[in-house]
Amino acid sequence: MATRYGQGYGEWGGPGSQGAGGRPHRLPVALRAPIEGRSWAEFCYLLLSLPIGITMFTYSVTMFSVGAGLLVTFLGIPVLAAALGGCRGFGALERARARTLLGLEVADPEPLRMKRPGAMAWIGAMLKSGSSWRQMLYTVLQFPWAVFSFSVGITFWVTGWALLTYPLWFWLFPMYGGQGGLQLYGDETHSVYLDNPFEITVTALVGLLLTLATPWIVRGLTTVDRLLVHGLLGPSRLATRVVELESDRGVVVDTAAADLRRIERDLHDGAGARLVALAMDLGLAKEKLAADPQAAARMVDEAHGEVKTALRELRDLARGIHPAVLTDRGLDAALSAVASRCTVPVQVDVDLPARPAPAIEGIAYFTVSELLQNVGKHARATRATVDVWRAQNRLLLQVADDGVGGADPSGGSGLAGLAERLDAVDGVLVVDSPAGGPTRITAELPWRSA
Repeated sequence: MATRYGQGYGEWGGPGSQGAGGRPHRLPVALRAPIEGRSWAEFCYLLLSLPIGITMFTYSVTMFSVGAGLLVTFLGIPVLAAALGGCRGFGALERARARTLLGLEVADPEPLRMKRPGAMAWIGAMLKSGSSWRQMLYTVLQFPWAVFSFSVGITFWVTGWALLTYPLWFWLFPMYGGQGGLQLYGDETHSVYLDNPFEITVTALVGLLLTLATPWIVRGLTTVDRLLVHGLLGPSRLATRVVELESDRGVVVDTAAADLRRIERDLHDGAGARLVALAMDLGLAKEKLAADPQAAARMVDEAHGEVKTALRELRDLARGIHPAVLTDRGLDAALSAVASRCTVPVQVDVDLPARPAPAIEGIAYFTVSELLQNVGKHARATRATVDVWRAQNRLLLQVADDGVGGADPSGGSGLAGLAERLDAVDGVLVVDSPAGGPTRITAELPWRSA
């Protein structure tokens, strides 16, 4: 199973290599394309594009012209706002049509930013909305493309099917038209009709070629529609980036809060509790110092051991926050130390021209640490490898093992949380873990120099 956490927008599902129930199709894709539901849905999209395009173009051009002409008075401003509002409505219709017929998922654009309710605030927000103007631009650009795509699509579709079925209806010409068949050529001296079996067969074969090619022509035409819808009717890149940053900020805040709770719990339940017990033991030893020096000495000796244990726990806790070896010697030494504590033999290979920024270095360290913990706990592997290298402006980490595989980030495991942490800094997690192994997990982080 390969899982990639990234972005993109939906289309029809995959290459279409399987039929209902997951069974392979008996016909190759080139032969079944004319009868596939996707091809007919895309052709229906082209047919609807022309009347909808005429309506949108007429509305937007008329309203914009009237509004621009009335700008010498105050009336032009609300007319322009109404024009933009109507275009937003058309944009919602087009997104729904693309989702239904093209399988294209496009998010709604950013909502209007109104500081206060009221008609004037709505007009101002509408006129300042970049997404509204982009949707008006769509209504203008879509119309000429709709005319072209409708003409090309209907011509190829009707011609292909008409020629393909010519052997079934050519008898209409001699019976009702007074001629031998479909006229291929004619002038004042002679005419050529497709009326003998050979010509009828060739006509049907030409129709077959056109019929087989038409779905791919229609698919190419609707690709342009996909680009128009996705580029002009969805949220802007800036708005999308703002939403991503807000989400990433929430992930960072939640992660930081969880880390603080973990540190507080470790201090309270671990070293803190041990130090409290140590203070009590030293108090008892102090009371017994005069009455029973030997018992007091034993208690002090036990307290000394408790101090060592508490120091070790505090050292482990500090290493979990940010290890000193990472700060002093970098990723190579820090990851080698992590690998030495893993229950599985691990080979570490770090090939970096320089040290990345401390923040990226810390995320890389904890990513590999968590992945190696998963290897030791769940993989049942006999060996593992850690590779770290730089590719252009990306820092890549790869942890592989020969274990049982089957790692599934979608199951709410630690891998999902790790992917969220990486996404907070524009990172990506790729999991390749088929059942039976091996497992290969690759993390990508942006490269930032120290």
